[in-house]
This record gives sequence, structure tokens and C-alpha cells, in this order.
Amino acid sequence: MATREIVGYSMADHHRATLVVDALAMAAGRGRLRPGCIVHSDRGAEYTSDELRRPIDRLGLRQSMGRTGSCYDNAAAESFFALLKAEIDTRHWPDRNTARAEIFAFIETFYNRKRLRKHPLWGYLTPLEIRQRHEQGHVLAA
Repeated sequence: MATREIVGYSMADHHRATLVVDALAMAAGRGRLRPGCIVHSDRGAEYTSDELRRPIDRLGLRQSMGRTGSCYDNAAAESFFALLKAEIDTRHWPDRNTARAEIFAFIETFYNRKRLRKHPLWGYLTPLEIRQRHEQGHVLAA
């Protein structure tokens, strides 16, 4: 079920695998990952590492990587980051803690809970509402 809800994220001053492992751990800790879920990424070194592959295997997830040079394989993530940059007006923060707080607020209070999916298939619901309806076994508007 693709709700576009952001379920795990992490911020660091590097692109090592621990950054992605932390985001995966957050999603798993929230109970949002079921065995068989697909973890999709590009082919960056942090995504191809054994350090990430081990928790993916332990959680019973499946790993998928986009084709080299194809932005379409990762369109949902690219769309989210474009929206994030537009909504928070891509600014420079005085420090990492301020940036972390503003991005947290954007994801947790706006994107997941208030931003409507403007598409009739999704019934003009937020990502959180879509997930909740799915978990309750409701059929989405057609």
C-alpha cells in the first residue's frame, strides 16, 4: 500500500550507511514496516552497503534499486524533496538542530497529517488518513 506517508527519516552531516540505517530503524520502531515491504533507493554507496542490507534482511524486507541515471525509478522520493524545498523555502539554518526541528515539523505536522493527496483515487485524504483507512480495511474512493 503506497500512502506516501513519511515513516522514517534521519539527518546527519554525512552520507554513510548509518544515516539510512537510522531512518529504517525509525520506520521499523514505529511499526510501519511489514515483512515483504520494498525498500527502494538509488545506487548510492550508503544503499548498497552490507550495513544496510543486514537490517533489511533481518526485518524481512525486500531491497529495490533504481536504474543508473533514471530519476523516474525514484519519482516519489524526488517529488517529496521538491515539495519540502518549496514549502520550507530552502533556507540556511543557524544550526543543525534548528534545521532538524523545522524539517520534523514539516513532516510530522504538515506533510503526513494535513497535506491532502489531490487525486480522486485517494479521496483527497492525507497520507496518515490513507494509511488508517487501509489498516481498518476501508476501500478508498474510486
